Amino acid sequence: MQRRVAVIGAGPAGIHAAAALAEHGVAVDLFDSLPTPYGLVRYGTAPDHRRIKEIVVALRQALDRSGIRFFGNVDYGRDLKLAELRRSCHAVIFATGAAVDRPLPIPGIDLPGSFGAADFVAWYNGHPDAPRDWPLAAREVAVIGAGNVALDVARMLAKPAAEQLITEMPDNVWRGLVANRARDIHLFARRGPAQVKFTPLELRELAESPSVAVVVHPEGAELTPEDEAMIKRSRQRRTVVRTLLDWIEQGSSLGADGGESEPGSERRRIHLHFRAAPVAVLGAGAVTGLRTERTTPDGDIDGDMITGTGEFADWPVQAVYRAIGYRSVPVPGIPFDESTGTVPHRAGRVVDLDGSVVAGVYVTGWIKRGPVGLIGHTKSDAAETVASVLADLDRLPAPEVPDPGETKRMLREKGVDFTTLADWDRLDAHEISLGRARGRDRIKVVARDTMIKLGRNP
Repeated sequence: MQRRVAVIGAGPAGIHAAAALAEHGVAVDLFDSLPTPYGLVRYGTAPDHRRIKEIVVALRQALDRSGIRFFGNVDYGRDLKLAELRRSCHAVIFATGAAVDRPLPIPGIDLPGSFGAADFVAWYNGHPDAPRDWPLAAREVAVIGAGNVALDVARMLAKPAAEQLITEMPDNVWRGLVANRARDIHLFARRGPAQVKFTPLELRELAESPSVAVVVHPEGAELTPEDEAMIKRSRQRRTVVRTLLDWIEQGSSLGADGGESEPGSERRRIHLHFRAAPVAVLGAGAVTGLRTERTTPDGDIDGDMITGTGEFADWPVQAVYRAIGYRSVPVPGIPFDESTGTVPHRAGRVVDLDGSVVAGVYVTGWIKRGPVGLIGHTKSDAAETVASVLADLDRLPAPEVPDPGETKRMLREKGVDFTTLADWDRLDAHEISLGRARGRDRIKVVARDTMIKLGRNP
């Protein structure tokens, strides 16, 4: 009997796990709640990151491995349950990722005009479940966070729509950005320049637009002896800090060629503030400001511990975006640790809250280790989980219904309008043709039902 494994989640983590299993002759049914594969590469990466988007080429090649079947538009927990999967599969791997925002428990965070970055990212990437419109009337905006997502949000708010027309963004997103009134975007980091999680490439991209000035405020950007020690230990950290200090010396960055802003508009500015912790979103009925507290390092070797100084500042902004990290949500039928936002495991084997192994159930990707690391890290993470699966397969009970046709039969019986890899290829070709007709790489189709229809008859 051929071994069969179900993988829930067709982002990079799930695809790498499926490909590794297929290399060992294991048949894989790969499921995703979206009609398309690629997860956060398609729906979590800013449209102007064209180099990162090229990762889909390698992921598509991985999906071509013999033995992998893709089932899109299948919602685990609603359309399929764990007990049903285990009837036809030897094992189940969950690679459901982390797609919601971590909470920020400060007063006013729920005011109208306060947003989670994950929701904004979903909107500008054309996620089928995101709103078609986004409120972009604020002229002054606060972005809370010190990672690449915070940089993406700030850049997308600052970059003129005309400069983003070459990307794959859907038409409704481009129209929204045309109406965007943001002119000053303030990014606030709780710690100093040496502790930020920016990658050098993402940071430099802030200054690539000739219509955007990047202003690094020197207050809070001072380096401590501990910062200097950290910088010496990391080339990436050195590059990031050097870039920030260069911008301070210049007074601002005027973009890639120092050009003027687009005709009839004011120059947009991205302000970077360090050691400024958000303590309250201000307003009555809507956001009118953000209050921050100056922080100081506690002197630990990594600079991660900070304390408030009691020095506060109020910033007049009309919108606040929190980009302090993603978080996974509980997966029906398997244990979940609310304190870490992950599924407890040992080398990818899911363990119950009492520490006992849940036979035949595994995790990989961000649901396993938390939302840390870059896309490339998912491959080594998947390798660990797959090694555990392969080591266990001979000891796992055989499925009750080993027939490969059981999956399709079950989905059809339930009336699930699932998509296949062939459907995706047709939709992919359609999006590319839409883009080429207008001098772009592709134009995304947004509506779920339209995506499904075009996948069958482009």
